[in-house]
Amino acid sequence: MSFGDYIEVGRMDELARMDSSVHRLDARIKVLTTVAFIIAVMSFPRYEVSALMPFFLYPVVLMMSGNIPPGYILRKVLIAAPFALAVGILNPVFDRETAVSIGSYGISGGWLSFASIAIRFILTVSAALSLVACTGIHRLCSGMARMGLPDVFAVQLQLLYRYLFVIANDALRMMRAVEVRSVGRHVLRIRTYASIVGHLLLRSMDRAQRVYQAMVSRGYEGSVRVMSPTKLRMEDLVFLAGWIACFIVARFWNISLWLGRVFTGEWK
Repeated sequence: MSFGDYIEVGRMDELARMDSSVHRLDARIKVLTTVAFIIAVMSFPRYEVSALMPFFLYPVVLMMSGNIPPGYILRKVLIAAPFALAVGILNPVFDRETAVSIGSYGISGGWLSFASIAIRFILTVSAALSLVACTGIHRLCSGMARMGLPDVFAVQLQLLYRYLFVIANDALRMMRAVEVRSVGRHVLRIRTYASIVGHLLLRSMDRAQRVYQAMVSRGYEGSVRVMSPTKLRMEDLVFLAGWIACFIVARFWNISLWLGRVFTGEWK
């Protein structure tokens, strides 16, 4: 599988154009629900692991209801995984005090905090990617603008997202051209990569100017516009209230521990 196939440029827009119950929800409701989800996940103590498990339900339901391939979201999460590993990789080295004992084996606080960081990362990133995949960046930015986000930030976010696909496509074409012209040489020189980056930067700046001129000629005034803004429905409010209630319950009660005691017969 090539690098271009791995990142699947443009697939997120294809997913956002599908029609499902989650896609039809108001973008503002999905943003508020996802923000509440992230706040709940990040509010746990650093050694908490088991209580985070029920929160996987939210991104899983989004993917299943929106017909979003879990493998696609997983590949996106794996691309950013090294950043999460870099944050917590030294925790087991500096925090060696035993925090949990399982029989004769002890687990240090460093390993627990490292596992907690990894789980939080998977939860938050998968929820954010699922939000974009079942909403679309245009509807998402429009919804945030209607919630009070300044137009300049909403437009910048939308253009950044759109332009990343263009730059990625240019970079893939340039790398493919270099590979075709480098038959027999598996390792390219740093000078070659530096030249590619420089040409990519110049082409991107030139294209950005042309895109801006085209937008202005078509009446662009610096705000996000949608042809048919969505309106809040009862289904949207039920979605928001139901999930926030679930987040509150999962935050203050360890559902995983309770279920474990029920299945092992310790709880009566």
